[in-house]
Amino acid sequence: MTERQGDPPVRRAIVSGSTFEERIGYARAVVDGDRVHVSGTTGFDYASMTISEDVVEQAEQCLRNVGAALAEAGCTFADVVRLRYLLPAREDFEPCWPVLRRAFGGVRPAATMMVCGLADERMRIEIEVDARRGPVAAGPAAALRIEPVDGDAMVEEWRHVHNVIVPPAAMTLDEARERVGRNRLANAYLGDVLVGCSTVRPPDGEERVATVIARVLPAYRGRGIGTALYEEGLAHARVLGAGAVETVVLAANGDGLRFAGARGFVEKERYVLDGEHDEWVDLTLSAGPE
Repeated sequence: MTERQGDPPVRRAIVSGSTFEERIGYARAVVDGDRVHVSGTTGFDYASMTISEDVVEQAEQCLRNVGAALAEAGCTFADVVRLRYLLPAREDFEPCWPVLRRAFGGVRPAATMMVCGLADERMRIEIEVDARRGPVAAGPAAALRIEPVDGDAMVEEWRHVHNVIVPPAAMTLDEARERVGRNRLANAYLGDVLVGCSTVRPPDGEERVATVIARVLPAYRGRGIGTALYEEGLAHARVLGAGAVETVVLAANGDGLRFAGARGFVEKERYVLDGEHDEWVDLTLSAGPE
């Protein structure tokens, strides 16, 4: 289980590899506490430093570049609160509307379009974005979706999160498929962006002990995602008739231990698996599953 609450605001820069950032001296984005400011971003493919001649294709690449910066900051398009569109030719704006609406039509951030010259005559659109990393909630109309794992694509996503959070127990795809057969696995998404996963091991033994594990990718912690995953998993454990609930955390995962402790889990046992060196911690919910 992993999520950290109450961290002090931190300012950090995000770079994309654009030669413009290096030559001019700026960052693609700056994270300042819960605020994320993405610099004016054009339609260059930063890997090759090439740009399409077509304004719609440039807009699509702008959004890919902006989306990558937001993801590194722990955000998605759903977190955007302010947009600025800069174009040298006003007639180029309307052809881009369908592309922009797909990204932001469900979010409806404040927006401004300005006609102005850009730094390179090949640039036909530039997009600047402000976002806020606020708490998120799960539900039918909420940005956060928690869905049971179904099919290999979702199994691979679940495996990715699991392996990032607990690399000593990294799984192959076949091993993850086997987990689907005996546990209840779920993935968490902000919009269409994968942000976490969970595991519920069914009740076992005379005490009907169920295990609930929530995992959140590091960039997305502190937003209530771990809480939502844990509560959804706990509710499922109750449906299965759990008499007690436990969780397991890699001892090196301080965020996970703090998260579990804040939700009433107490340490039960520490151990190292045969032939391994990493320490694990089993914890039990002191008040039971209710």
